Amino acid sequence: MKYPRFLILLIVIIFSYILSSSFHANENIISVLIIYMAAFGLGVLYCYGFTAPFATGVFLIMPHEQNILLISLIAGLGTLFGELIMFKFIRSSFHGELRTLSKEKFIMKIKKLMKKHPFMKSIVPITASIAIASPLPNEIGVVLFASYKNISTRVFSIISYILNTVGILTILLIGRSL
Repeated sequence: MKYPRFLILLIVIIFSYILSSSFHANENIISVLIIYMAAFGLGVLYCYGFTAPFATGVFLIMPHEQNILLISLIAGLGTLFGELIMFKFIRSSFHGELRTLSKEKFIMKIKKLMKKHPFMKSIVPITASIAIASPLPNEIGVVLFASYKNISTRVFSIISYILNTVGILTILLIGRSL
């Protein structure tokens, strides 16, 4: 990227505009900021198996008068933060075990099947994407993506952010319709 600081400045300006336009006459800035900070924290909780049900429940009962698109964008950043920690940890700590596991007979049979049937190669990324987008434990999807050597942290970040943001937005829309 040629101008990363200008991009960050543009994102901050857009975020500030969206945030300021989401205020209602009867709200004060502190209560709105607390809701958006909570959305980030809930996003972090959304990506871990033990805390995902709690975060999902809170997303379902989020205040209906808030901007759910902005909440999902901020919560998506929270999940990205949590998943990047997992992704980096798995890549660095489990590297040797993943290499050893890839030499097991069962995995070798799967690799042979994937080479024989090219459509099978898409099953792992699709499974990983479903696990990340849903309130299921995201650890499954992160491990599957981390096991691919050709997926960079940048690509994983983009995939993770989009999938989690869409998943959280879906939960917020379901909550709003209840």
